[in-house]
Amino acid sequence: MQGNAIETIVGALVIAVAAAFLYVGYSAVEIGGGGGYVITARFDRVDGISVGSDVRISGIKVGTVSKLELDQKTYLAAVSIDMAPSVQIPEDSSVKITSEGLLGGSYLSLEPGGSEEYLAAGGELVNTQGSIDFIGLIGRAIFGSTQSGEEAPQ
Repeated sequence: MQGNAIETIVGALVIAVAAAFLYVGYSAVEIGGGGGYVITARFDRVDGISVGSDVRISGIKVGTVSKLELDQKTYLAAVSIDMAPSVQIPEDSSVKITSEGLLGGSYLSLEPGGSEEYLAAGGELVNTQGSIDFIGLIGRAIFGSTQSGEEAPQ
């Protein structure tokens, strides 16, 4: 009978620890919306960006990528961004996809503009710079460069 009591106490302790981990995880990733607002941006390439990627200003996280979809008319990638409610973005701001390092992940880097008008919920950042295709650049540097503008032999 005493073995059952110990097993019950250990089981309750495991459940309590699991609940604590869930609480910490839930509060750390801010699931369920933080009362912010959503803005959009359109990019020609979004390599390395996914739902949940950071949006930063001066290295400080101010938002999260909440949705990625293809615009069927322009074939550009439409990115929805959940912004923190305390951060206002001037309407002439720019956004670019930046890498954390050679092997690091990618994030969106916002550069605030000088306008006195701010983007409202549903607004769109029009000054965008997509990701860079490093493999394509290396290939072009190795195989595609010719001197004096001549065509490469086939």
